[in-house]
Amino acid sequence: MKTKIIHSVLFGVAVGDALGVPVEFQDRELLARFPVTNMRENGSHAQPRGTWSDDSSLTFCLAESLCKGYNIKDIANNFVLWRKEKLWTPHGRVFDIGIATNFAIQSIERGANPLLVGGKSEEDNGNGSLMRILPLAFYVKNFSITKRFDTVKEVSSITHAHIRSVIACFIYIECALLLLKGKGKEEAFEEMKEIVNDFLTNNPICSQSEIDKFHRVLENQIGDQEPKKFTELKEEEISSNGYVLSSLEASIWCLLTSNSFEETVLKAVNLGEDTDTTGAIAGGLAGILYGYENIPKEWINVLARKNDITKLCDKLSENYEI
Repeated sequence: MKTKIIHSVLFGVAVGDALGVPVEFQDRELLARFPVTNMRENGSHAQPRGTWSDDSSLTFCLAESLCKGYNIKDIANNFVLWRKEKLWTPHGRVFDIGIATNFAIQSIERGANPLLVGGKSEEDNGNGSLMRILPLAFYVKNFSITKRFDTVKEVSSITHAHIRSVIACFIYIECALLLLKGKGKEEAFEEMKEIVNDFLTNNPICSQSEIDKFHRVLENQIGDQEPKKFTELKEEEISSNGYVLSSLEASIWCLLTSNSFEETVLKAVNLGEDTDTTGAIAGGLAGILYGYENIPKEWINVLARKNDITKLCDKLSENYEI
């Protein structure tokens, strides 16, 4: 099979996701005693080995829509078809869905404008848009930074419209775009900080207090305290719950403090709690950095609907050459 970078991304997401599904909600202490080292079966959701969750399902829904171009209504309709008709489910059943995502999709199904249904309150900052946003990088790669941000905002806002979720998705996409250009992980991280800090400084999209929420990943000073280098943070300083900022920080931290695809996703999953999502988000970036050929073949081969994922990658690759 001839693979391209898109294969690395979609399989990276799915593999990280599937490694985390059986241990979702388990705490870090338990996983320290019994760490995930390979694909497992049963567990938290009683699923076969290689089963991915809503993280990958909605990623694939976005990717499939992008094969036809960019259309918010079509993307949103794919999300509805996933929830209602089981589009892009691993085994014909939706077994996990976030509260905000479920509410937004139900509203879309009733005819609401997809750009107006995503949660806008501070409490609506789960990781449900961050976990599925990565295929958008292929569409926005040649856009101006303002247009990139606006497009990311639209796609995030289908389910998560608060500016914090949007900025998290924006940071993630900017990291991905730099990795897609062949930058190393440290170089990509440093350039991302410069790009995003400059954009946030020169575009009044939110308050300074909101920007300050991202001080660790953007390494910004707050008050008189110098920021601690992000890569110097210890595991106990990294949260892995379902909060969007936690997921962003955990995923980038795992990438920066690991040296292979395997190490990155296993570190992400073994942080515990929202294991499938941290694995999926980190796995997407690690897929770009290390390439499809460095994702363990035994993990790829056991994935649910492997051939369908391959066909989706091939189709998306026809439209977005990198």
